[in-house]
Amino acid sequence: MRALTDTGDKVFAYGWTLHYKVNMTLARLVATSVELLFISPAVLFMTALFVRNLQPQKYEPARTAQQIVVWYAARPHTGLWLFLIAMPALVLFIGCATLWRRWHKDAQLREAARQFLNVARRHLDTLLVGGASLTAIGVLGIVALHALTD
Repeated sequence: MRALTDTGDKVFAYGWTLHYKVNMTLARLVATSVELLFISPAVLFMTALFVRNLQPQKYEPARTAQQIVVWYAARPHTGLWLFLIAMPALVLFIGCATLWRRWHKDAQLREAARQFLNVARRHLDTLLVGGASLTAIGVLGIVALHALTD
């Protein structure tokens, strides 16, 4: 058996690197799952607000969307304070903390962000045209839906 001469050999010999990466992957998965779970009620409510205005409420899915909005309105402590304020605020806090930690610990993330900003700066006109085109698609879609429902 050969002697372990440097720290790198010891890390690979004991499998510490793999164990660390598995734990970090699990931690990221848990944080992501919690954030998605906590933001889902607010997304449901905002989607229901939008959908209920697409067509008259006597038709589906506007009727179901109206029922969701009424459910939230009838329960201000649960609907407003918990689902629309506390849980999204917690998601914001967890997300900012996670991003802050990853930004300071991950040199590859910082380098990728620098590269992205350099590319964006060089092709700013193309990005603006693309953004304006996507905005136009959204506006035309909303106008079309409004015209179809009137």
